Amino acid sequence: MLLALDTSTQTTAIALYDEPVIIGEMTWRTASHHTVELAPAVVDLMKRCAVKPSELEVVAVALGPGSFTSLRIGLALAKGLALSLSIPIIGIPTFEFQAAQQPQAAEPMFTVLPAGRTRMAVQEYTSKSGKWQPLDEARVMTPEEISDRISAPTRICGEMSAAERQVIGRKWKNAMIAPPALAMRRPAVLAELAWKRWKEGKVDDPILLAPIYLHVAGMIRE
Repeated sequence: MLLALDTSTQTTAIALYDEPVIIGEMTWRTASHHTVELAPAVVDLMKRCAVKPSELEVVAVALGPGSFTSLRIGLALAKGLALSLSIPIIGIPTFEFQAAQQPQAAEPMFTVLPAGRTRMAVQEYTSKSGKWQPLDEARVMTPEEISDRISAPTRICGEMSAAERQVIGRKWKNAMIAPPALAMRRPAVLAELAWKRWKEGKVDDPILLAPIYLHVAGMIRE
C-alpha cells in the first residue's frame, strides 16, 4: 500500500494506491491551512478506505516547484511517516506527474502552476517515445510572458485562475489550454509513478530529500 501526498499549492491532494487499484483519492483547495488539514485528511481517508497505518509500505510526496510553506508541510509529514513506520519515501517533481497525466500529442506542452505574486512556474515538455519529456528547466514567468512565448500550437496544462487562463489564451489559435478537470493534478498519478520507482528500488533518503523551489534567478533545491 502506498500513500501519496501533494501539497505543492493550495490545491492539496492525497491518494492511497495498491497496484493496480486506486484505493482512495481526495483533492481539495485549502486557504493555506495545510498544517491543520493535511494530517487529519490522511487519517480520514485511511479510515474511509479501511487501511491501517501498519499496511502502508511506502510514502510518496510531491517535491514542487510550489509554495515554500506548503511544500515543507507535505514533506515533513511524509518524512515523519517514513521514519516512524520504517518505510521508504519517494519524492517526485510536481511537473513530472502533472505532465504524465496528459494525453500524448504532437504539439509541445507547457506545464504551469501558481508561483505567487501574479507569477507562474513553467516547464516545457515534448512527447517522445510515448511519454512527455522536459525540454528545459522549470522557470518563473508571468502569464503575459507565457503568452508571448507561444508562437505555434502549444498545449498548456496546470492550475490556473480564470484571469490567467484568459491572458494565456489570448493566443487563441495557438494556446490549447486543457480543460480544468484534465489540468488538475491527480495524486493517483503521483502514486503510480512512485510505485514504479519503488518496485525498481529507486527510493530516497528521508534525511536528504528536499523540496524544489523556484526563484526569478533560477531553480534551487534547498
